[in-house]
Amino acid sequence: MGLKTDKKPRRAVSPKARPLSRAPLSTKSDDPLYLQVVHALKDEIVSGVYPVGSQLPTEEELCERFSVSRYTVREALRRLREDSLVSSRQGAGTTVVPPRPADSFVHEVMSINDLVAFATDVRFAVDTIEMIEIDDKLSVRTGLTSGEEWLAVRGFRHAEGGKLPVCWTEVYINREFAAVGRLLQRHRGPIFHLIEDLFGQSIVEVHQEIAAALISPDLAGGLKVKAGTTALEVQRTYKLATGKIAQVAINTHPASRFRHAMTMRRVKG
Repeated sequence: MGLKTDKKPRRAVSPKARPLSRAPLSTKSDDPLYLQVVHALKDEIVSGVYPVGSQLPTEEELCERFSVSRYTVREALRRLREDSLVSSRQGAGTTVVPPRPADSFVHEVMSINDLVAFATDVRFAVDTIEMIEIDDKLSVRTGLTSGEEWLAVRGFRHAEGGKLPVCWTEVYINREFAAVGRLLQRHRGPIFHLIEDLFGQSIVEVHQEIAAALISPDLAGGLKVKAGTTALEVQRTYKLATGKIAQVAINTHPASRFRHAMTMRRVKG
């Protein structure tokens, strides 16, 4: 990597402490700059420089330390999240997290901004994109009006490096924003974010419901479980400031691979 290292043994630092090294990245490495940053930070996490529960330096500090752009730092942090080494939360920085078992997926969402991280952490392998008419059965399931035309996007989500699919995803996009369908095969990240960018809209509310379900024979093979296995169906309805529904997303997770985490704090009033 070409990074300067101390000759003295390193000690695990407290959550607020940070290494003082400001060495730039190696100019001899063939790896992209963001991967060089990933390797450097991963080595420090594994060696205990940043123990579980500690925070990594801010994006600005990492830019200064490695002499790279903010875009490069963000790509590096994204890769560390994909490797389940850190978690990021808007306004709270990037924290080192404990390793979790392979093929398990912890879903911790507290804000719309966190949904961006969730969608970035997993890859959506789109299977089909088509305009459909909402029938009575789908209307009951999604809350959309029967007879309307919506763009349906379906496929499996995969965690980076995971052997098993995270879930089966169905996204129903308002016809007004159906043009995003042309970009989805090469797009990485949340679809609602793409709608905001392309159409100058703002998602202000996401209503989420989690319900128990059974995996159908049609999905069993793709999810690599037996038909009739218990599943958790997570449905989110994304609304604009006008109250109009921009999209509805339904994720069907095998129950054994999904855990929803939420932190509640007492507010003094």
